[in-house]
Amino acid sequence: MSKDEEKIQVIFLTNDRTNKEKALEEGITAYTCEEYIKSLTANPDLVDRLACVSDEGKEIESGKIIFPEHIPLSKLQQGIKSGIYLQGTYRASRDNYLEATVWVHGDAEENKEIIIQGLKHLNRAVHEDIVAVELLAKDEWVAPSSVVLQDDGQNEDDIENEEEKENILKTSVNKDMLRPTGKVVGIIKRNWRPFCGMLSKSQIKEARRHLFTPADRRIPRIRIETRQADTLEGQRIIVAIDGWPRNSRYPNGHFVKSLGSAGDKETETEVLLLEHDVPHQPFSQAVLSFLPKMPWSITEQDMKYREDLRHLYVCSVDPPGCTDIDDALHCREYIKNLEIKIHTYKLLSSNLCSLRSNVDRLAFSCIWEMNHKAEILKTRFTKSIINSKASLTYAEAQMRIDSATMNDDITTSLRGLNKLAKILKKRRIDNGALTLSSPEVRFHMDSETHDPIDLQTKELKETNSMVEEFMLLANVSVAQKIYEEFPEFALLRKHPAPPPSNYDILVKAAKSKNLEIKTDSAKALAESLDKAGSPTFPYLNTLLRILATRCMMQAVYFCSGMDNDFHHYGLASPIYTHFTSPIRRYADIIVHRLLAVAIGADSTYPELTDKHKLADMCKNLNYRHKMAQYAQRASVAFHTQLFFKNKGVVNEDAYILFVRKNAVVVLIPKYGLEGTVFFEEKGKPTLRLDYNNEVPSLTVEDTTLHVFDKVKVNIMLDASNIQHQKIRMVLVEPKVSYKVCDS
Repeated sequence: MSKDEEKIQVIFLTNDRTNKEKALEEGITAYTCEEYIKSLTANPDLVDRLACVSDEGKEIESGKIIFPEHIPLSKLQQGIKSGIYLQGTYRASRDNYLEATVWVHGDAEENKEIIIQGLKHLNRAVHEDIVAVELLAKDEWVAPSSVVLQDDGQNEDDIENEEEKENILKTSVNKDMLRPTGKVVGIIKRNWRPFCGMLSKSQIKEARRHLFTPADRRIPRIRIETRQADTLEGQRIIVAIDGWPRNSRYPNGHFVKSLGSAGDKETETEVLLLEHDVPHQPFSQAVLSFLPKMPWSITEQDMKYREDLRHLYVCSVDPPGCTDIDDALHCREYIKNLEIKIHTYKLLSSNLCSLRSNVDRLAFSCIWEMNHKAEILKTRFTKSIINSKASLTYAEAQMRIDSATMNDDITTSLRGLNKLAKILKKRRIDNGALTLSSPEVRFHMDSETHDPIDLQTKELKETNSMVEEFMLLANVSVAQKIYEEFPEFALLRKHPAPPPSNYDILVKAAKSKNLEIKTDSAKALAESLDKAGSPTFPYLNTLLRILATRCMMQAVYFCSGMDNDFHHYGLASPIYTHFTSPIRRYADIIVHRLLAVAIGADSTYPELTDKHKLADMCKNLNYRHKMAQYAQRASVAFHTQLFFKNKGVVNEDAYILFVRKNAVVVLIPKYGLEGTVFFEEKGKPTLRLDYNNEVPSLTVEDTTLHVFDKVKVNIMLDASNIQHQKIRMVLVEPKVSYKVCDS
């Protein structure tokens, strides 16, 4: 043994009491993790990162039992097997911290969604936990709450105040509104993760216990101990939950790390990505080693297995500033018929993958021969090489189509495509496809600061629809081909029909304007939306379509061999997939691989023939797609706040989208922005509120507000709570007393 090795002191770390005692008896230096970390006096901040492994001595001193005891896992499993309990995923409400829903696993269709209301019934479950629920007797069932309640109290012991808030939920409702209601009796699997948020510093001087407020309102506050409160105040930090004892209003946790100053763009972007589980670490060298060496060019080997289409007048049509060009199109007269080509590409996003103009690119082409009625006579698919002759924006393509003087090959091709697209769209709509609406915003950024300097709703041109029609047709054609070749393991996409109850809000809102919306089929819905309108209120039809969009189910990827319902409700298509965006969607890459095997162009992916693996992949794709959507919305909200930061007060027209028991949700068409105006405020006189769910309407004192009413609002940024900065909307016309909530 060397002299250096002789000097090494061995320390045994264990949280097991018996092991520690044995080690000490044998003369080994032994500590618990907590003892050892506390002995490192040169690094006092490490103590903050200790997990709270024992609740002894760390519970609220009152010792008052707040929550029922959780039933042990073994008894839960027996109860689930015998039908006494139901297992499901717990989903907390963003708008009401005293309410949640549990989505039941399995085939219990009649109780697919169970409402949980009240602190004791929520029983320490956290968003996305797998829980066991006991159904309450029918006379205890409740309706989904229309009240907006945020947990903004600092006093952990103020349970009486919680009970007062719970009484607000228990107002009389129509029996038809009642839903299956239950209580959480146990936790099957915790789904805790590190949470981003901010420290709510204790008002007690020199205090070490503080509350952490997560950025996600669905997550409860977390009690942590830290000696760095002064440093961490105003910082975005990460905290982990360690446990939740029965006599604690909030779970216990510990500090993990600081991300940076709240409000800083880089910090807030990091929070946004972490909170939505979006992987954003740099690629490893192992991954980067697969990139093609630059300069890249098409080789003789590439030419052997691909059709050379570089002579054709192919062009792309995309939004301004688009660098990841997935698709290019072409149309030419072919004897008496028309030949249409859609080309997609997959290598790397803004350069080699992108179908930029005047450079050779590898592509996967879908080629139709059509007659002038847009009827498909022949379809084929081929790996190809193309050379796009123009990268156009929607506006540039529209200008060419409308021009009286331009008659070049590209313009002629665009006109042919546009003519066919109109026929395809009419046919889809005649078959029952829905044309819904969702306001999309576009930010114009300062070139130096990258702050938003303008905010507009996206303007759609005829060429948007032209591109969309051929993308939809390509996706349907590819879906048919891969299902025909691989009936057990085609990756497809379906859109389930919504349950009838989803349409209640739409039907009632339309009825309030003396309009009838039929919802027994997609075609009936589409036709009644087409007829619903008012010559004196042209925006009404758009509002109805926005509301109809909110009634829809989420479209999902699935494996054909694991399902028998393929129908896409929104598109009125019996089969569908995603093929046209391989740069930005992994699903499309899998579909490209399946299609390549189907046409004999590839055979290197044998794992795609395992339908169970493909089903697991679809599950992950659906999760990633959902989280990406949430991240996108959060990013729009953050940049909207930046836009209004230095604008002062902005006055705009708005329309009421929803009414609640104590609030109205409004939409501002100019910005595609939604916000909630609240009619109750702490410390101010109580307003007389009368909520009518049937109309639906909300009467505030003597002013009645209906869904779709046009109002005026003042918009401003409320930065009083740095953790949850929000767009504040104040009702100006009609004039009533009110409070505002976050958007």
